[in-house]
Amino acid sequence: MAEPIPVTRDGLVALQREYDELLNERRPILVQSVAAARQEGDLKENAGYHAARHDLGMLEGRIRELEQMLKNVAVIEESTKKVAAGVVKLGSTVTIQIEGGEETYTIVGAIEARPAEGRISNESPFGKALLGAKRGQKVTIQTPAAVMTAKILAVE
Repeated sequence: MAEPIPVTRDGLVALQREYDELLNERRPILVQSVAAARQEGDLKENAGYHAARHDLGMLEGRIRELEQMLKNVAVIEESTKKVAAGVVKLGSTVTIQIEGGEETYTIVGAIEARPAEGRISNESPFGKALLGAKRGQKVTIQTPAAVMTAKILAVE
């Protein structure tokens, strides 16, 4: 059995939306492109055919990947976040003081991570260091580039 993939409700909706779009909108267009390119004649030297087949193959790969993700999704429930107030868990929004400034992050599963948007993976060095920490606690964050110390200011 595959490992559960943690995802927020919004993340699940986004995965389902992408899957539906690829399956019901983009796939039929690419299948039609392959068929049209096949009609052009000699397939050995038909660059359009090979490009269309390549694009369709990439799309099919992403569809299979999304199907596997959707089968193994474990939705991060709101009630889970409130079990231990002040303790960082998957789905928590954490404000930390680091290097003289404040930063806020939401801890999400790897497939939803967008560091530039403040959404960090529970598998990243930052995420691992913050998980289980409590409000007021100092944590050491070991990254490939540096070792940092952060103080947990708030956990929501």
